[in-house]
Amino acid sequence: MNVSIIILAAGASSRMGSPKQLLLVDGKTLIKRICDTAMDTTCHPIVLVLGANRNIIRKETEKMPITVIDNPQWENGISSSIKMGLAGAYMTEKAIEAVIFLTVDMPYVSAELINKMVEKAESDEKVEIVACKYDKQIGIPVLFKRSMFIDLLELSGDEGAKKVIIKNKDKVAFIDFPEGKLDLDTVEEYRNFVSKYNSN
Repeated sequence: MNVSIIILAAGASSRMGSPKQLLLVDGKTLIKRICDTAMDTTCHPIVLVLGANRNIIRKETEKMPITVIDNPQWENGISSSIKMGLAGAYMTEKAIEAVIFLTVDMPYVSAELINKMVEKAESDEKVEIVACKYDKQIGIPVLFKRSMFIDLLELSGDEGAKKVIIKNKDKVAFIDFPEGKLDLDTVEEYRNFVSKYNSN
């Protein structure tokens, strides 16, 4: 299956107070970490959607073999980045059969997890969505097969992938990803994660 990865990284990180994409973990920025993870998978192409602070964030990925898309409407909500990411994936590879959405602020996302999601999607043709499950939640990382692209393109404002997942529950397979409950939205969450990461 030809699967593209779309990394949604257009937000302004208002709760963090500085671009979270540039936060360091083990000497590497979060944006580089997630791009390296994506490149370690079987997926292609890799599309990165930028918006706020795009000029300084783009420098982190200059030499990577990825498609970078600017979302000038990033302030209109996550749906605008989802649509720009789909357009970028299609422009890069018209034969894509599915996409996986990632964000930069989930530090436990791994190439192994992503490959497992692709395998799940390939193993059952009735499955149109593969979503992660954590802490009584469902969501990103999430894979959508091509049949779901129209639903994604109909999202508006701050409507995200979860709306499409809930609407199509009978077509969803789930992957347990307990570490997914951590996303780095605040300085305190980041400091706690780095402290725990460095102590392991």
